[in-house]
Amino acid sequence: MGPLQAAAVLAAGFVAGGMNAVVGAGTLVTFPALLAVGLDPVVANVSSSLGVLPGSVAGAYAYRHQLHALRSFLRRAVVPVALGSATGALLLLLLPARVFGAVVPVLLVAAAVLVAVQPRVATWVAVRRAAADPAPAPDAPRPGLLVMAVLLVAAMYGGYFGAGVSVVYLAVLGVVLGGLQAANGAKNVLSTVTGVTSAVVFVLRAPVDWPVVVLLAVGSAVGGLVGGAYGRRLPDVLLRAVIIVIALTAAVVQVLR
Repeated sequence: MGPLQAAAVLAAGFVAGGMNAVVGAGTLVTFPALLAVGLDPVVANVSSSLGVLPGSVAGAYAYRHQLHALRSFLRRAVVPVALGSATGALLLLLLPARVFGAVVPVLLVAAAVLVAVQPRVATWVAVRRAAADPAPAPDAPRPGLLVMAVLLVAAMYGGYFGAGVSVVYLAVLGVVLGGLQAANGAKNVLSTVTGVTSAVVFVLRAPVDWPVVVLLAVGSAVGGLVGGAYGRRLPDVLLRAVIIVIALTAAVVQVLR
């Protein structure tokens, strides 16, 4: 890999780290970039997942002030996310890509729809919650069985391919938690759990291009800090519009692959 290719990989990592901190889908930048520099698709997928992990960690750290009220929620949510991520990573190594890749566009379109209707659904949830309990607890609600099942399936996809999984997390969390900024912080935590769990499987069993991983890691860590710092200042409406565009674009990209 020459200097120009290395610079391109580093830049892709920076952009992906910023995207993951703010709206997700950063792998849609790094995966095609690694294919463009000549990596095998499986090696590119694995190396991309490992390389953007520091960006997810940086993004979660940048949103740490949004997470105090979500600790109880996240403690329960990380269990299905970790299990699903490990399962998805193993499926990547054991099954043909078409098995799970066929449902990727459907998941991304569903995520875009969830983000689009999130304000109405969140209002409906809040009204029902207030009617049931006029004095709501200060912490976020605990995830029920349905939410945990959805997170499990989303994490399986995240462990298998990862592109757009943050959008799926954000769509689900936006409905459950009722606000995109809080959901964004929680999304960064769950994306980090997915990345760490998948990384353990990949390091032990998958082919990895470590120079590429290092370049992506440096770029995504800086991008995650920058994106997390500025992402908290963006209004919900703008975040929602960007998320929907990214999700639908990702769906089209997956259909055309």
